[in-house]
Formats: sequence, C-alpha cells, structure tokens
Amino acid sequence: MQVLKRNKTTGFQLVALFIFFLTIPLYAAKVDSLDVPSAVMKKNLRAVAVLPESYSSAAKSKTAYPVLYLLHGGYGHFNDWITKTPDKTLIHRLADLYNLIIVMPEGDVFSYYLDSPASKDSQFETYLTQEVIEKIDKTYRTIRTSKGRVITGLSMGGYGALYLATRHPGLYCAAGSMSGALNPDMNAWKLPPDAAKNIKAEFEKILGPFSQSPDGWAAYSVVGMADKMKANGLKLVIDCGVDDFLIEPNRELHRRLVFNQTPHDYSERPGGHSWEFWQNALPYQVLFFSKVLSGN
Repeated sequence: MQVLKRNKTTGFQLVALFIFFLTIPLYAAKVDSLDVPSAVMKKNLRAVAVLPESYSSAAKSKTAYPVLYLLHGGYGHFNDWITKTPDKTLIHRLADLYNLIIVMPEGDVFSYYLDSPASKDSQFETYLTQEVIEKIDKTYRTIRTSKGRVITGLSMGGYGALYLATRHPGLYCAAGSMSGALNPDMNAWKLPPDAAKNIKAEFEKILGPFSQSPDGWAAYSVVGMADKMKANGLKLVIDCGVDDFLIEPNRELHRRLVFNQTPHDYSERPGGHSWEFWQNALPYQVLFFSKVLSGN
C-alpha cells in the first residue's frame, strides 16, 4: 500500500510541476546594452537591443533579421520598455515569437526625435536615422534595407516614429504610433493649464519661442503630414486610448488619412496614457509589422 501511495503522490507532484512550468514566462531572448555614440551631438548615448533566441543558433547560416525600432516617451529613457512594462518579459517574448531584433535607442527626456533648430545638443532625427541605424547594422546581422526595418513608439515616441518614417520613407517599410503626441501646438491636448504650460516650455527649448514661429510649429505637426504619408505609401498602424489626453490629435490624423484615402490601421480602446495600455497595444502592432515583413 505504501508503494502505491508513493507512486500516486509522485504522479500528482509531476502534474503540479508540469503546470508550474507552463505558468513560468519562458523566453531565451538575449538583451544587449550598447553604446551608440553620436558624432552630430558629440556625446555618447546608450541603447538596448533584444535578440531572439534563434539569432545565435542561426549564426552559421548568417541569417539576417528584421529590426523593430521601439521609441520611448517624453521624460523617459532608452530602457523604459524593458523596465517599466508590468510584464517584464514582454519584449523578450515578442522578439522570440516573431524572430525580430528589437532596438530601443535613447531619445532623451524631451527631444521629440527631431533635429532641434534651437539646440545643437538635440539632433535626434539625424542621430536615429543615420547614426543609430548604422551602428545596429554594423553590430548585428540585420536586413539592411527598408524591407526589413519598422518603427513605432509611445507618446513622444509615437510622434517620433511617424515623423521619422514620413520624412525618411526610404528607411522603413512600416511605422506605428501608440498614444502619439502628434501635434506640438497642443491646442487639442486635454491637459490642466499648469501641465500644458510646463510642456510648452519644453517644446520651446527645442523649437524656439512659439510667439516667434511664423507657422505656430505647424512644420513639426505629424497631423499635417497626412498627404505626405499617402504619397510615401508606408504601412501605418495607429492606436490610442479613449481616455488619453492625446486622443483628439490621433483622431484628427485618422480623419485626414481617411479623407485622403491613405490605407492605415487605426484603433481606439479603453485606457489612458499608461503602461498598461501600451503593454496591450504593442503585441498587436508587432503582429501588424510581422505581416508586413513577411510580405516583403
């Protein structure tokens, strides 16, 4: 009887152990942290690259991998997507699932990923489109054409992804935005007056005084680039939470893209300007990108 009981207990233990292992987030993606110096800004910056598990095993075949550039938001840094998502395995699992290199470069706390006309220390359009891509392509086995390169981001990073892809369509085959801060004039942002005043001051550091701008910073509005997006023919995916203070600029871009008949994937879901929303949004965007990349 003791032997039977012992065998029965062992069976239950094995089942329980099997269930336990199923619940553990299994991933084997490799996380690299690397220096990506900027000659144009004369400073050293950092980036994180997540390599899928298959990357090392495919070394002998010299397989080249597509790259997703994933941009952080305002007041953030390059490692936000690794450290601030509620699920700390999210990026690793997406890299493994889609055999994709995911690169998270530095965008500083408030650069908007553009070349500032007011500050030589903030030339992030040149940095992202030239120096970062060159460094990543030299460091890893990447597909070194637009057919293997996509870009997205959250908030400031959503703006940056659409801004850079629209201005440099030869670099990317698709672009996305999550809760994008798409129009720096802030007229449609639903913010308390004090918060709006502080953010406007940050914009003036990189764009110059609003009162001295002949077009009210319209040249930097992604919303105003709808016709350029149509001409470029890039695949676009855009989403925003219905409770987000940035919902109206996103809706306006969507309306303009519908009006000029630009194909794009647009969605609104419950949620605000939060990591919970972006954690849910990113897997859908990566699925969208994977279909574009597979088609290429």
